[in-house]
Amino acid sequence: MAKKARKKDEGAPLTRSHELWLIACAALTLAPHAVHAPLWLSLATGGMLAWRGLIWWRRRQLPPRWLLALLVLAGSVAVLATYRHFFGKDPGVALLILFLALKLMESRGVRDALAALFLCYFLLLTHFLYTQSIEVAGVTIAALVVITATLAGLAHAGRPASANLRLSSLMLVQALPFMLVLFLLFPRVQGPLWGLPMDAYSGLTGLSDTMSPGSISELSLSGAIAFRVKFEGKPPPHNMLYWRGPVLRHFDGRNWRPGRQTVSTELPYAAKGPDIAYAVTLEPHNKAWLFALEMPALLPPDAVISSDYQLLSRTLVRARLRYELRSHPGLVPGTEESTETLKASLQLPAGINPRARALAAEWRRQLGDDEAVIRQMLGHFRREFFVYTLTPPPLGKNGIDEFLFETRRGFCEHYAAAFVFMMRAAGIPARVVTGYQGGEQNPVDGYFIVRQSDAHAWAEVWLANKGWVRIDPTAAIAPSRIEAGLAAAVPEGEPVPFLVRSDLSWLRELRFRWEAMNNSWNQWVLGYNPQRQRELLSRLGMREPDWQSMTAALAVLSGLLMLALTAWALRRRIRLDPALRAWNRLSCKMAGIGLARYAWEGPADYARRVAEARPELAMEMERVAALYISLRYDRRKSRRDGLMDGKNEDGKLLQEMNQMIAGLKIHAAR
Repeated sequence: MAKKARKKDEGAPLTRSHELWLIACAALTLAPHAVHAPLWLSLATGGMLAWRGLIWWRRRQLPPRWLLALLVLAGSVAVLATYRHFFGKDPGVALLILFLALKLMESRGVRDALAALFLCYFLLLTHFLYTQSIEVAGVTIAALVVITATLAGLAHAGRPASANLRLSSLMLVQALPFMLVLFLLFPRVQGPLWGLPMDAYSGLTGLSDTMSPGSISELSLSGAIAFRVKFEGKPPPHNMLYWRGPVLRHFDGRNWRPGRQTVSTELPYAAKGPDIAYAVTLEPHNKAWLFALEMPALLPPDAVISSDYQLLSRTLVRARLRYELRSHPGLVPGTEESTETLKASLQLPAGINPRARALAAEWRRQLGDDEAVIRQMLGHFRREFFVYTLTPPPLGKNGIDEFLFETRRGFCEHYAAAFVFMMRAAGIPARVVTGYQGGEQNPVDGYFIVRQSDAHAWAEVWLANKGWVRIDPTAAIAPSRIEAGLAAAVPEGEPVPFLVRSDLSWLRELRFRWEAMNNSWNQWVLGYNPQRQRELLSRLGMREPDWQSMTAALAVLSGLLMLALTAWALRRRIRLDPALRAWNRLSCKMAGIGLARYAWEGPADYARRVAEARPELAMEMERVAALYISLRYDRRKSRRDGLMDGKNEDGKLLQEMNQMIAGLKIHAAR
């Protein structure tokens, strides 16, 4: 009895076709999660899907419930061991992935299949918790069509899969106008709603607020985009593209960190000289840094500038951000600086790098002049056999000494750190500036793309009669890095990001087109923020867009769309149904003798009324009404194709109906 009750609760059993479609839905839903899910979870879910496919192929029985219970317990323990808790985005999504794969292992009836499909729908939303890229959107739409087609197949057993796919696609197309209206008019919220959990920003890459030997060279192995830039007019030369980021003053012997600084809503220097206008689209990096060409001439909205001339947002950049700027390349800020800042820019830890200290002291005694010491240091880099490389050897306690006198192999952070150390040892205030240098113009859309591989470090020295002056030691070692980018500067054979390789022209062309399409997606879809929404609605005639006016417009347009869609569906149904057209033709012909069909009148009632008024037409009307009822309301038959081509039984019935209507016209005319 218990077994029979359980089967009754499960509903109708699944056909083999339904099982296969259910497996396909789960595979399409779970595939994008393999990118960010733990390896063990991807292997486990992949194994369960393969197991379920093998059961389907060999027509085996599903595993017993006690085994599934053990798998649920083991999977839950593994999720807890991985994330240390069950709350938050990552563990929650991991549990849903696990439960969907396990649900397939017990799906015997339609009820279980419906639960699995609704779980697929929900998991489709979780893709966008990690990325809203155009690739994920495309995969999600494809999965949505397949899941909806499977749902339609469960509701209409026996209907061809192609018909279910057409129905699913048609439903999606019908929903597009509503999606567009909601997208344009629904009041926007700054930042994604899924950014509320604290783990929503884990995994974001970018510059750090500390620098140590090897830190930037590791970041330079990434081809990920840091930000995009659109210049007004001709872009500046490559060697002027210094995108200022964190300024590091404190040195503990190995790591460089920012010092104390103040912020202001006004520029701490006078902006003068020719400027460059541009717009930056910054990728989220979970820091407050805004990157700008040295030196910015204005502040973006909701931004401040530090005493080290770094632009900062008032909030962490956790969503893609677009801001417009103007900069003065080559501008050297004023000649006033606080004693505290200059003193901090001379700080060196005691007891390390004695050889570098001695050499700097000797240059100071011999040359005396600050600028002469700077030229001497740059000349030392040029004369000695220094190598610019992404794979420098590790350094010990006296890392500056080891780099300058032994290994002589390093990346930009090695040269900037060694230069600043030597300047401080010679009594010249200096600091390290990190950021990005260069960029690559996309010929498809004209945007400059700055990648993580463009991460760079340079130096600034304080000259009493000039102020803070930029000195880039890398330019003395590898000028091609400043002129042409990373790939042109490192020795042949060293690892560089695949996307920045210059020897694959076909790859570059393909990458340019793909990134231009992604940029358009970012600018017009993901970048549709409250500000852009207000601007667009203002252009469309909405003077002061607020949530009340947008909600009203949303309701009106949605209602009009619903009416238009309903009218279209009714017209399409009437236009495409030959039986209904024939029945309406009969009513028109009978109107000539005063027996037109009423709009509310059913076919049997209409035939009965005509028979009472004209008994000689009773048999023909009864037969025509019976044919019409069979063709229109017998849902056990699949009649659409037959009605259109006249080849199957329904087509023959339609031909008979048309012939009898023609005969009725002759009899009615007598």
